[in-house]
Amino acid sequence: MDMSQADNLKEELMTSNPEFREMAREHGRYEQRLSELSALTYPSDEEQLEEVTLKKKKLALKDQMYSLMLQAEKASTAH
Repeated sequence: MDMSQADNLKEELMTSNPEFREMAREHGRYEQRLSELSALTYPSDEEQLEEVTLKKKKLALKDQMYSLMLQAEKASTAH
């Protein structure tokens, strides 16, 4: 799947699939919080742990979103 095809599929899923839309929003929230955490000069132990945890959650969410994209792509090529 090339980048423009992936972008088109993401846009389509954002409008048509509430589950994908919620995943994308959650991914954005994780990204925002990670930005805040990475801007800290001296993060606490809790903040460092939160950063590691968020990175893992964000990656897992990205994998789920990609899986939905692949399912949608297969469904569109099957028709």
